[in-house]
Amino acid sequence: MDINSDDGVLRLTFDRPEALNALTMETANELADAIEDAATDEYDAIVITGAGDAFSAGGDLESLAKTPDSSRKSYERVTETFGRVVEAMLECPVPIVAKVNGDAIGAGLSIVALSDLAFATADATFSCAFVRVGLIPDTGGTFMLPHVVGLRAAKRLAFTGEFFDADRAADLELINEAVPADELDDRVAETVERIASGPTATIGMMKRAMHENMSRPWDEALDYENLLQAQARTSAAHEEGVTAFLEDREPEFE
Repeated sequence: MDINSDDGVLRLTFDRPEALNALTMETANELADAIEDAATDEYDAIVITGAGDAFSAGGDLESLAKTPDSSRKSYERVTETFGRVVEAMLECPVPIVAKVNGDAIGAGLSIVALSDLAFATADATFSCAFVRVGLIPDTGGTFMLPHVVGLRAAKRLAFTGEFFDADRAADLELINEAVPADELDDRVAETVERIASGPTATIGMMKRAMHENMSRPWDEALDYENLLQAQARTSAAHEEGVTAFLEDREPEFE
């Protein structure tokens, strides 16, 4: 995985174009490590993309086939690799944007679903392809996909493993938008710039509240929302936002 940063943006690129960026356990750990280490005082956004013509073809079946495991060992391997990716992406306070430069299959699709925002080139193809190899969706697929596209749509995608285009991905809200390939970089850059100009720590609180409140009863969710709002009200970002409003200018968040 290629990892670099500039101007407060952490850029993570799956870098196995010859294998359509199929994900090995090593790649999963590199991705998890990078996201776990990201903090709002260092980064304003994270962009995940792929090298070459694909975002990711999913798990590397060839490498997985070389390491046959017992059920217990398989559980441990998945938990310590792709499971780490899910936890890192859901808990990361820095907003994550998927720049889907090509096909997103299997675990690649799951990573798109886990991202906070996603933009895809119009000629990208998607598939929750696990069923095609006798597996259930992993990398958070059984959890996040129904939340993103709805339960019935998620069941259809998972049960059939059908392939679909970027326009349908946008209709399902798996991605925010499908754009021409030559406009993808600019569209993502514009979005990242907009996010980066905002109060990153506050956006992290929004993400945390939304994720944690998905499984809470409404009264507990409301209480947690009120708790985080109380914290936000005492923040420097809120003070700057109010001051900018009263002075009729754009806020300048740190």
